[in-house]
Amino acid sequence: MELWEVIILGIVQGIAEFLPISSSGHLVILESLLGGELENLELNVALHFGTLMSILVVYRKDLIPLLFDIPMMSKIVLATLPVVFSGLVLKDLFTAASSSAFVAGIGLLITAGLLLITPKIDRGTKGLEQMTNRDSLVIGLFQAVAPMPGISRSGSTIVGGLLSGVNRDAAARFSFYIAIPALLGATVLTLKDILEEGTSGTPLSTMAAGCVASFVVGIASLNALLKIVSKGQIVWFGVYCAIMGLIVIGCSSAGWL
Repeated sequence: MELWEVIILGIVQGIAEFLPISSSGHLVILESLLGGELENLELNVALHFGTLMSILVVYRKDLIPLLFDIPMMSKIVLATLPVVFSGLVLKDLFTAASSSAFVAGIGLLITAGLLLITPKIDRGTKGLEQMTNRDSLVIGLFQAVAPMPGISRSGSTIVGGLLSGVNRDAAARFSFYIAIPALLGATVLTLKDILEEGTSGTPLSTMAAGCVASFVVGIASLNALLKIVSKGQIVWFGVYCAIMGLIVIGCSSAGWL
């Protein structure tokens, strides 16, 4: 891929990984527009590593205390188990879906439906300390479908938190706590694929450009989403996802994507 294409992919990854509009869905759409599929495993690792570092930077003050907070760590582990299970069992399905713009469009409509109900369910009062193991598992189940392109990981997990009675700020914070093992796991699995299939010889400078782009944009996107969630305005992303999903489905059906 050209350097400018990699930088665009990094920017899209950084924006859509944290804003509830699905990074995987937008990358599939962008790849279709660019006339190919992103099958470069090394670049995939670089983009995800960039967004992982974004979370570590934004939540840097929380991480060390979090490691010694046994109750919270147990909730994070419990919420991570469903996506580990779905990632292992449904890996082939997710891989096949990742090349379909039509599937991404359907996923965006699902994300839209989830986000559009947030005004009706945003009445939670529980903070992180009041969350139960059941709440964590519910949020984890919402995250389990996030590998499907078009379904936003951040959006679905925040909705899962709201449905469990968790307040919006705590739901957003927990969503990004559990993003750390999810992104780390995805990176490790992709590295495993690289070891099995070999590298494509992508220049280090190209991967670095994508990583830096996703990292810088990811920090800005994550901070922006935390403010948006705090103001209860996440529903507007549902409107965007609905419009984009319909456009993508229409274009895909017409053979334009």
